[in-house]
Amino acid sequence: MIDIDLQIPSPIQRIQMSLLDDHGIELYIKREDLIHPTVSGNKWRKLKKNIETILNEKYSGIITFGGAFSNHIYSTAAAAHLMGIQSVGIIRGEEDEQNPTLQFAKDKGMNLHFVSRSDYRQKEQSESIQLLLKDYPNYWLLPEGGSNQLGLEGCYEVGEELQRQFESPVDYLIVSAGTG
Repeated sequence: MIDIDLQIPSPIQRIQMSLLDDHGIELYIKREDLIHPTVSGNKWRKLKKNIETILNEKYSGIITFGGAFSNHIYSTAAAAHLMGIQSVGIIRGEEDEQNPTLQFAKDKGMNLHFVSRSDYRQKEQSESIQLLLKDYPNYWLLPEGGSNQLGLEGCYEVGEELQRQFESPVDYLIVSAGTG
């Protein structure tokens, strides 16, 4: 159903350093950043099943939330564009025409709406945001950062890939996280 050029599974790269070699440590990094040039890493993982749902259930588009420099907004705009899905971003704060993240989102067709920081903090209770959401009936509502059950299920696939990519169990798995 999703027909874009992705590098899945993402490759594993060994980190070579004399300090590691001296202590008999093998260190690998899973290169999630190489999945796709504009929709990579956990962003693709969180969006994948949400996009499948939008396409399968014939939603009119996707609406989501983020800050002015949000990687989630950037990736959602890119993925929606690639899949031919209408996208809307509700952005925390004032419009900044010099912002490269928001310019990219606009260039990919995302319709941006700027809301006050206080309204953004109170999304579920904000009258202005609730009115804005009514302007987009039948749009899939994706929480900030793609943090819903479908996003979690997409991230689960990383662990499944690791099990297939390594012949023996690993001792430690370390995950970097920004907003969680």
